[in-house]
Amino acid sequence: MKKHSVQLLVFTALLTALIVIATMFVRIPLPLGYVNLGDAFIFLAIFLLGPLYGTIATGVGSTLADLFGYPLYAPGTLIIKSLMAFVACLIYRCLHTATKKTLLAEIIGGVVGTLIMAFGYFIYEILFFETVGVAIVNVPWNVLQGVVGVIVAVLLMRVLRHTKFIDKLRNE
Repeated sequence: MKKHSVQLLVFTALLTALIVIATMFVRIPLPLGYVNLGDAFIFLAIFLLGPLYGTIATGVGSTLADLFGYPLYAPGTLIIKSLMAFVACLIYRCLHTATKKTLLAEIIGGVVGTLIMAFGYFIYEILFFETVGVAIVNVPWNVLQGVVGVIVAVLLMRVLRHTKFIDKLRNE
């Protein structure tokens, strides 16, 4: 194996683990619950790893977190979070290539990914719980969690760019 391939696999595994940990254990308390930081590492994974490896890290990491905590959501999570990551990454890559505006591309990709996630869970909860009420109540929480994830990921990307980590990751 080439050094770059091994490095890519290691970073994919690392981000997969970070997604699991951030989803299960890193929680921001709110008056009526909390949001976790799993989506922050999902967006970080797609910005750093691209559509294939970023989607793999997202799907596996998010599904593992659900299997440990909310197993009834795991099948939906695999599909929803993978689709969220893949589409968000494609939008990020297309906008970044077209405009060279990294921040704008990250924000728009992240927002679209968040909307896909919120809509996906809305449909999943209607099918699973057979009631629209539960699904509607969860939409604002899913959007809030996604927005927090975008903000944190964008901030982390600024730090990683400042430290030249991304340049080293892509050039070695």
